[in-house]
Amino acid sequence: MELLFNPFDNLVCILLGISFTVWFTLLLVFIIVPAILGVSFGIRRLYMKSLLKIFEWATLRIERGAKEKNHQLYKPYSNAIIAKEPTSLEEEIKEIRRSASNRDLDSAPEFEMSDIFYFARRGVASIMDDEVTKRFSAEELESWNLLTRSNYNFQYISLRLTVLWGLGLLIRYGFLLPLRVTLAFTGVGLLVFLTSIIGLLPNGRMKNLLSEKVHLMCYRICVRALTAIITYHDSENKPKNGGICVANHTSPIDVIILASDGCYAMVGQIHGGLMGVIQRAMVKACPHIWFERSEVKDRHLVAKRLSDHVQDKSKLPILIFPEGTCINNTSVMMFKKGSFEIGTTVYPVAIKYDPRFGDAFWNSSKFGMVNYLLRMMSSWAIVCSVWYLPPMSREEDEDAVQFANRVKSAIARQGGLVDLLWDGGLKREKVKDTFKEEQQKLYSKMLVGTQEDRSRS
Repeated sequence: MELLFNPFDNLVCILLGISFTVWFTLLLVFIIVPAILGVSFGIRRLYMKSLLKIFEWATLRIERGAKEKNHQLYKPYSNAIIAKEPTSLEEEIKEIRRSASNRDLDSAPEFEMSDIFYFARRGVASIMDDEVTKRFSAEELESWNLLTRSNYNFQYISLRLTVLWGLGLLIRYGFLLPLRVTLAFTGVGLLVFLTSIIGLLPNGRMKNLLSEKVHLMCYRICVRALTAIITYHDSENKPKNGGICVANHTSPIDVIILASDGCYAMVGQIHGGLMGVIQRAMVKACPHIWFERSEVKDRHLVAKRLSDHVQDKSKLPILIFPEGTCINNTSVMMFKKGSFEIGTTVYPVAIKYDPRFGDAFWNSSKFGMVNYLLRMMSSWAIVCSVWYLPPMSREEDEDAVQFANRVKSAIARQGGLVDLLWDGGLKREKVKDTFKEEQQKLYSKMLVGTQEDRSRS
């Protein structure tokens, strides 16, 4: 019996060996070597154009089928549910009093029960047209990209469309996902191994050069693990040593997107597990800035270490995301002022993802890191544009908050994003009492002002 099975076993081993050799050769020739050399064969952009044509055909087919079956295709959606002219608290309350009473407003008491309706109306309007919480959910698509997770507006239309979706599912999970996981492990493994080796070298120019080459190579392999198609604009404004690069934050992969085009010193908290292994290896080859958990809340210590880093012009520019949390690719929220107090040149960068190929936003309250990365690797691709804006410096009559807002506005304007003043920390925290107290002060000031005017007359 053993003799009968030996030829079959040998054949299986030969086929597995051939498959592994072909697989590794394709990886080496078309992905790893181009990543090392920093070149591209244009395969990913051809793939993107092909996907766009398929999406266009699918959308037209869906719209035609929905029209034939008299189905509502798109959900009513608006970014501005309540549209009204901006008015002051005093003007709105006077209008409410005028409509609620026929008496002379000047003879009215300091407080009227109808004033309550102003605050009730503002509360309901804030709930209906919430500018904050909708920035922490996936961006709505106008057309289906053949991903089940984005198919909120469509129903069964035709057999051909269903077969196309099934074929796409097979390609994404049967071919692209294994390929991307292999590339991710390759990129991370090389990063840990090579940076550990470089860390043994004495500090000097050669060590810095090798560290930059290794970091670029490994990040480019990781970019290919996401089939990321990135368009960089205005590269003459790329961050330089001794400066701070600030960017809007949509996803953890923002770091890979930027680091595949230039080297940066990372800032972050020290982690355990695999992330800790990567951090310890990276810091041996490059002066990244890692903080212990107990040090993160010490603003003076953080500022001092950042300041010491930027004063050394031989060190890489620091990469910081001042929002402090991920926003859903539609807007930019409040920048924390810490990185703008240091007094060095700031290099703003705007990042905008194309949601048609895959949603890059990380909703950390809904998905863990592993789940999120699997969703990214099972998407069609990650397509984004990166704009390097001209360097900006703090002006003489400008404080850190004003400087942060000016940089944020420039990033929002370039990336086509909504510029919001709200703190991204509201993703996990309640509204601060100071916001409520501000409205109370405005109302009491209006009442006191009315009383003073009456006493003068």
